[in-house]
Amino acid sequence: MPHISFSELKNWNFCPFYHKLVNLEKIKGFKGNEHTAFGSAVHAVCEKSLLKEIDPPDRERVFLDTFSVEIEQLPEDVRENLNETLIEDMTNQGRNILSDFDATLQEYFGEYEVEAVETQLFEPIREFLEKKYDFKGYIDAVFKTADGKYHIVDWKTTSWGWDARRRSDPMTTYQLTLYKHYYAQKENIDPNLIETHFALIKRTAKKNRIEIFRVTSGNKKTNNALNLLNKALYNINHGNCIKNRLSCRKCEFYKTEHCP
Repeated sequence: MPHISFSELKNWNFCPFYHKLVNLEKIKGFKGNEHTAFGSAVHAVCEKSLLKEIDPPDRERVFLDTFSVEIEQLPEDVRENLNETLIEDMTNQGRNILSDFDATLQEYFGEYEVEAVETQLFEPIREFLEKKYDFKGYIDAVFKTADGKYHIVDWKTTSWGWDARRRSDPMTTYQLTLYKHYYAQKENIDPNLIETHFALIKRTAKKNRIEIFRVTSGNKKTNNALNLLNKALYNINHGNCIKNRLSCRKCEFYKTEHCP
C-alpha cells in the first residue's frame, strides 16, 4: 500500500522536486552527523527507560554505548569530517543529561502511566479519496494521566532550546497534529481526550535540561494539516514536482548533478 510519513510530507513542503529526488528516486541526501547520532542515542535511553528495560544507573552506559555505535554507523565520508571536539562535548553532556528524566515527567504530568512506547502508525488516509494511501509514523511515547487523557510526546534533542517562532511553526507542530489525528483513528479515541507535547532535551543547558511543552491541535489546525497532506498526495500522485526556488540555497542538491 502506498504510504507517506511526516518526514516525507515535510520534504514535499520544502520542495516538491527535492521530495522527488529523496523519496521517489531514493537519492541519498543528508547522511547524518554528530547531532543525529546524539539524538538517536538519547531516544534509545528514553525508550528503554520507559519500557523498564534499564534502571536509572544504567542510562549513562546505554547512552555511551549507543552513541558510539551510532557514530560508527555513519557513512565513511561523513566520519572523515566529524568534529571530534564536538563529539567529546556531546559525550560529556550526554552522561548526565537524562538524570532529570523521571522527575521532569512526574512534575509535568503528575500521576501517569506509560500507555505506549515507539508505537507505530500505519493508518488509512480517509480524507484523500483519489487513491488509497496510509499515514506512517512512530510515536515516541504515549502517557495516560489520572484525568483519563492521553498525552502524545515526541522527544527532540536540541542544543539550548527553541525560540517562540520554532515552537509555533506550522510545519514543526503539524507532526504532532497528524500523530494525534491518526492515533485517535487507530485506537478509536475521542480526539478531545488526546493532548500533544514536545519534550526538548537540551544538550548545553545548565538547568531545565528537559523541557516539556504542550502543542494545541484543534479542529482548524487539524483541517489545515490534513489539507496540506491532501495537497501533497494529489501532486505526488499526479507526478507534479515543480522546484521551489525559495528553498534552493538551503538544499544539499543545489547546483549539483541532481539539481543543476
